[in-house]
Amino acid sequence: MGLVIECVLIDCIDLERMSEFWQAALDLEHVWTGPSGGYLLQAQGSTSIPLALMPCGDEKRGKNRLHLDLRPDNQEAEVRRLQDLGAVRVHLGQRDVPWIVMADPEGNEFCVLRSVCSSTDPGSAERSSMT
Repeated sequence: MGLVIECVLIDCIDLERMSEFWQAALDLEHVWTGPSGGYLLQAQGSTSIPLALMPCGDEKRGKNRLHLDLRPDNQEAEVRRLQDLGAVRVHLGQRDVPWIVMADPEGNEFCVLRSVCSSTDPGSAERSSMT
């Protein structure tokens, strides 16, 4: 295969606030500032896909076309922690689903999936959130 995902990028109005939120939310570190002022965040010593934050002057309009699905150890505890960091729960028309839709401080949606220990089929929540 000739392509791999290098990073996931989020456009931001308040780059510092968003960097603080995502660093705390995902236990990431600011590892690089790009020539256009964007930040690259990654877990120390990790080979996981980094999160990039890019300064942008335009406010978010409408629902994200791309979002993060986050798998917690404890869904309820993580939702509370994320709310304390500035995230809010949002309703986008989901009904009786095992994940919780939230938005970061600038309104970018992401899902907190059910806890690993509560799933008998590890892939079931991911498949559910994609439909």
